[in-house]
Amino acid sequence: MLYTLHEMSHAALLPWQMWASVNASLFSHPFSPLSYTPLSRKISAGSELFLRITQRYHKPEFGIDACVIDGKPVAVSAEVAIDKPFCRLLHFKRGSRRADPKVLLVAPLSGHHATLLRDTVRTLLPEHDVHITDWVDARMVPLEHGPFHLDDYVDYLREFIAYLGPDVHLISVCQPTVPVLAAVALMAENAEDVKPRSMTMMGGPIDARRSPTAVNDLAMRKPHSWFRNNVIERVPAKYPGVMRQVYPGFLQHLGFVAMNPSRHADAHWDFYNHLIEGDGESAEAHRRFYDEYNAVLDMPAEYYLDTIKTVFQEFSLPQGRMLVREQLVRPQAISETALFTIEGELDDISGNGQTEAAQWLCSGIAPQKREHYLVPGVGHYGIFSGRRFREIVYPRIRDFIRLHA
Repeated sequence: MLYTLHEMSHAALLPWQMWASVNASLFSHPFSPLSYTPLSRKISAGSELFLRITQRYHKPEFGIDACVIDGKPVAVSAEVAIDKPFCRLLHFKRGSRRADPKVLLVAPLSGHHATLLRDTVRTLLPEHDVHITDWVDARMVPLEHGPFHLDDYVDYLREFIAYLGPDVHLISVCQPTVPVLAAVALMAENAEDVKPRSMTMMGGPIDARRSPTAVNDLAMRKPHSWFRNNVIERVPAKYPGVMRQVYPGFLQHLGFVAMNPSRHADAHWDFYNHLIEGDGESAEAHRRFYDEYNAVLDMPAEYYLDTIKTVFQEFSLPQGRMLVREQLVRPQAISETALFTIEGELDDISGNGQTEAAQWLCSGIAPQKREHYLVPGVGHYGIFSGRRFREIVYPRIRDFIRLHA
C-alpha cells in the first residue's frame, strides 16, 4: 500500500513539476525577456530546487568511454560478460593489449546503483582489467525468476569468480565484504580449482559488533519482525516485477537522508544561493552529486532480511555460525588468497574494526599475505571515491595487487 501511495504522490506532482520546469527555463534563458526581471534568478532557482527535490532519479550511466594507458588515450567499452536475473557482470573492455591484473569490483547491493563506484572504476582502469557487479533494480525482475536470498548472492559471486579464473583479484566495497569472504571461504573449503589471488575489503561489516554506528544500532534495536512488517512492500503493477516483495528504494533514500538531515538541507540551500549568485560550477557539482545520490534501486526482500539477520543481528560470520546452502562458512580455510582490509578513520557507516575483523577470521592466511590500512581523516565514501582515494588509497591497492599477482 505504501509503495502505491508513493507512486500516486509522484503522479500528483507531475503538473507542478512541469510548471517548475517551464518557470526555470523562462526565467533563466538568455533569449527570454523574463530572465531580465528583478526576481528572475530567485524564481528560476526556486523552481529548479523544487524540481530536483520532487523528481525521480533514474540509474545514471557509467559514462566511461576512454582511459589513458602509457600516456595515450585508449577507448573503453562496457560489455555484459554474464547476464543474470538480479545482476549483470560488466567488463570494461579496453582497446589495449597490455596484460594487467584482472579485477572483480564487487559493488554493494544496498540502495545505490553500481555507478556509485564510477570513480573507483575510472581510477583502476589504466592499470587493471576491470569487471564490476551491476545489480539489477528488483522491481524490474519478473516474479517468475523467483526470490533472491543472501545465499543466491554468494552463488553469483562464486560463478563470477570461476568465470574470471584463478588470476582474478577481488575488491569489495561496504556490504559485499561479507558475501565475498563467504564465497572465497567456501571455494577454499571445497578445494575448487579457482581461488582468487587477493581480496581487498573496504569499509564493510565483517563484524558489526565493533564500533557500532547508527546503522548497526537500528538493526540491533529492532526485532527482525519489525523490518519485515515495516519496510517490505510489494512492487506496484506498472513495473515488470509486479507483486515482488522488496525493500523500496524510496524508503532506503529516506533512511540515507535521515542519518544527517541538516547536511542535506544545507547543501540544497547552498545550491539555491549558488544559482542566484550565478556560481554555475558549484551548482553543477551539486547536480552531479545528487543525481547519483538520489538514484536508488529496490532490494529483494529476502536478501535484505537475510542480511539484517545474519550480519547485523546474529553476527553469524564472526561467531563461526554462518551457513550458505547448509554449509558452514570457515574463513580460516582460506590460505592461498591474500587479504587487504581498508577502513576510513571517520567512517560513520561501517565503524573502525568492523572490516579489520577479517584479519583474525582468516587465520589460515600467512602474515606476509595480509595487510590493514586505516585511512586518516576519511569517511565512508572517501575510501573508494574522490581525491584522497585516488592519491592515497588507490596506490596501496595497486601495489598490493601487484605484489600478489
